[in-house]
Amino acid sequence: MAARVALAAASSFSRSSASAARLVPRRGLAGGGDHHGPAKVNMWEDPMSPSKWKEEHFVLTSLAGWGLLIYGGYKLFSGKKDTQEAVGEKLAH
Repeated sequence: MAARVALAAASSFSRSSASAARLVPRRGLAGGGDHHGPAKVNMWEDPMSPSKWKEEHFVLTSLAGWGLLIYGGYKLFSGKKDTQEAVGEKLAH
C-alpha cells in the first residue's frame, strides 16, 4: 500500500516538474556577444569623447561636474561677510 502511494506521488511529481520545466524561460542567446553600436570605453581612455564612455562613467562625471559648479557658485556669490565689529574697527583706524 505504501509502495503504491509512493509510486503515485513520484509519478505525479515527475509530471508536474516536467510541466514546470516548460514554464521556465530560456535565455537563448541573451548573454551573447552581439553588441549594438561601438564598444564603450572607460572615461580615462578617451577623455575627449563622452559619447564613447560607459554609461556609469558618464553619470559619475556629470554629477561631479554639477557638484563642482554648484559649490563654486556658492563660494563665489557667498563671499566673506564683514561683521559689524570689523567694519567699525576699519573706520576707527
